Amino acid sequence: MEPKVNTQEQAPKKKSNRFAIVLIILVVVGGAFGITKYIHSQKHEETDDAQVDAGISPVIPRISGYIAEIRVNDNQMVKKGDTLLILDNRDEKIKLDQSEASLTVAKGSLGQAEANTNVASANIGSSQANISGIDAQIEGAKVNAWRAKQDFERYSNLIKDHSITQQQYEQAEASMQTTQKTLQGLIAQKNAANNQATGARAQSNASGQQVNIAKGTILQREADVENAKLNLSYTVITAQEDGFVSKVNVQLGQYVQAGQMLFSVVNDKKMWVVGNFKETQLQKMKIGQNVTVHVDAYPSHDFEAKLTSFSPATGAKFALLPPDNATGNFVKVVQRLPVKIEFSNANDSLVSKLRPGMNVNVDVHID
Repeated sequence: MEPKVNTQEQAPKKKSNRFAIVLIILVVVGGAFGITKYIHSQKHEETDDAQVDAGISPVIPRISGYIAEIRVNDNQMVKKGDTLLILDNRDEKIKLDQSEASLTVAKGSLGQAEANTNVASANIGSSQANISGIDAQIEGAKVNAWRAKQDFERYSNLIKDHSITQQQYEQAEASMQTTQKTLQGLIAQKNAANNQATGARAQSNASGQQVNIAKGTILQREADVENAKLNLSYTVITAQEDGFVSKVNVQLGQYVQAGQMLFSVVNDKKMWVVGNFKETQLQKMKIGQNVTVHVDAYPSHDFEAKLTSFSPATGAKFALLPPDNATGNFVKVVQRLPVKIEFSNANDSLVSKLRPGMNVNVDVHID
């Protein structure tokens, strides 16, 4: 007859064996996982504090005005140079017409000033020619006056001995006086001609100054015209680069100020990742190292990238209210430094599907 087995004693033994086996498995798996992570950490630096970034071009009007047309919708794809908005341009057209009219008046003033200068120059030439003619007449009058004076002196000696008649003597005296007066008249004419030439020169100088002023005015009016044309061109707001339009927060008829941000255009051709690494992770990180990027939206896809630059300061320094550890409440906090990581596989079609702000995990290969 076989002995009876105590099943109550065997049950705890089986449970304790199972627990020991599970514990051993957990220890082995945990050890393997820890060893794997340790080995991985020797050649990699990782962070999940990272996001996709891209160039975002703000749409900002250069002049104030009322919106006349909206040519785009939310999330629309646009090309560089495409028209986004059109402002009411009637005021700018009026200013352009006024500037062009002022330019025409200034050109007319220049023409008048140049005409006055030409007239003054002609008067100067005429006066110089007149002076030259008078000089010749003066020389002739001097000769006649000298001859008449000599004749009068001879007749004065002859009249004493009655060699000539009284009439001849008086004629000689009259001839001398006439030639002298003629000479004086010519001298007076020369003085008048000199004064006329001086006045013509003064008029020429004044006209020349008017010409310079008119030329300066024309340059100013031309600048006004160019400025008016430039402001008129600013009524058409175009895209500065290719990309997608954000939410269009404007309405027809809305008045916008110069420099006011209306919406943005997000460049979809150039994207990168900004990873915020702890300062304790930066010792072995260098520019040019390979990076594997995992995007939360595409968890099964590995994006190839390279580390291209380090931020010049920690993220806290660029905050609106940067921390000041000199306040007496100093608590050491590990800082994070933004690192720029650019995608390196140009044939990766999924890169174009990424959007700024998406969360990613980055793995920097530091070996």
